[in-house]
Amino acid sequence: MSRRVLVTGGASGIGARIAERFAELGDAVAICDANASSVAAFAEANPTIRTGVADVSDGASMDAYLTSIENAWGGVDIVFANAGTGGPAARIEDIALDDWKSCIAVNLDGAFLTCRWAARLMRAQQSGLIVLTSSTSGQWGHPHRSPYAAAKWGILGLMKTLAMELGPAGVRVNAICPGAVEGDRMERMLTNQSRASGKDTEQIRAAYADGTSLRTWVTADDIADAGIWLASPGASKVSGQALTIDGHTETNSA
Repeated sequence: MSRRVLVTGGASGIGARIAERFAELGDAVAICDANASSVAAFAEANPTIRTGVADVSDGASMDAYLTSIENAWGGVDIVFANAGTGGPAARIEDIALDDWKSCIAVNLDGAFLTCRWAARLMRAQQSGLIVLTSSTSGQWGHPHRSPYAAAKWGILGLMKTLAMELGPAGVRVNAICPGAVEGDRMERMLTNQSRASGKDTEQIRAAYADGTSLRTWVTADDIADAGIWLASPGASKVSGQALTIDGHTETNSA
């Protein structure tokens, strides 16, 4: 039976691969993203997936988008609250308050708005799965990335709490914590971290891999694999868990 799957931040990177993989399984999939050009490109490449432009940090924008999904589907079975931003890369004394607030808003407020909507529908239907995207930075902290790390730690607190609130209604809530994920977003972050730390970009790239037991980065498909497993019968009793996909982080000092 086709499941109804929503992915925020779904026009590129991890979100795009999650959406594409669930569509390949025959599920009904919808994505939203704040980047209109990315949404247009994704829609052209994936005509069977419902797409929309929405800013997860804006309540009115999300209300409009989520209402359109609710009207089309009547409910939702799986939600990936995946939208996020890396935020500024700098020492905390050099971070502007507006940049801090913007990073927190996209990563944490966006998860709240998405989960609030999903919780209402899933509680009513007495079933569902919510998966939030955190990060190893939300487990270890991360020098020069304080807004991002703080938001991703907050994601884990939100996940644990929602697992408790929604469990009696048959709704599971988990988080995926990716390590360094190959792709354009991480390439931009390497450049920003290089400027903030004074280290060479390639030195930082190598440090991410060397800081894991498997000496590797991960891919968007690795994250999608985890999401597919969490949505499978084999994970039917898995809730309130932070599933780390990172090659086992030993140090996060990059």
